[in-house]
Amino acid sequence: MLTKRIIPCLDVKDGRTVKGVNFINLRDAGDPVELGRVYAQQGADELTFLDITATVEKRKTLVELVKRVSLNLNIPFTVGGGIRTVEDVKELLESGADKISINTEAVKDPSKVDAFAGEFGSQCVVCAVDVRHNGEFWEVYINGGRTPTGIEAVSWTKELESRGAGEILLTSMDHDGVKKGFALDITRKISSVLSIPVIASGGAGTMEHFADVFTEGKADAALAASIFHFREIEIPVLKKYLKERDIPVRMADEQE
Repeated sequence: MLTKRIIPCLDVKDGRTVKGVNFINLRDAGDPVELGRVYAQQGADELTFLDITATVEKRKTLVELVKRVSLNLNIPFTVGGGIRTVEDVKELLESGADKISINTEAVKDPSKVDAFAGEFGSQCVVCAVDVRHNGEFWEVYINGGRTPTGIEAVSWTKELESRGAGEILLTSMDHDGVKKGFALDITRKISSVLSIPVIASGGAGTMEHFADVFTEGKADAALAASIFHFREIEIPVLKKYLKERDIPVRMADEQE
């Protein structure tokens, strides 16, 4: 059985790691270079770096900061924010990223998913999907959660997979930063119809929440930010907890 992955996320604004609630009310969470180094040492399976205002500010990802973070890592590193062209992807991969994450650009021009996967391989392309339940269905949002699209989430993830996405990073905006648990229903629905991995994001507050999203939500990986940044849960302790519940995880002493 494939091991379940634990992925800390660095939401970066103005060169600092920040964290908010429901995508707003951001507070400082530390230096992304130092946090990345600590998480790699603690046994995180991967690290995700999201330049959260690059798209809205219509600029590219902070390449120099990506380089500095990557120098301290020995685990897979995903970078997102402001990625628009094949050249952007190439620059980030050359700067130390192993994968790139796109959201707004994929919605605006879905053919970019095909282009990036065709040029660099599906294993490099993570499609982030930010969703919120609008009373009728789970709706996709873009521009850092600012703009509703009218697109239904399950059908959109199926299209992304068909275009070559290698993974889906699914974030429930309603659950983000609230720490009351992941959105198990939509995570399970999407995980059940896709053959590519689904990373659940938004809502982690306890170790039980991770167990729930892996068992009930059928997620392949779980991403969290504030509970790791503010040391509410330590990664080694979390992995020990999951392993004791027969959830397959890779312990730090098993990693290369």
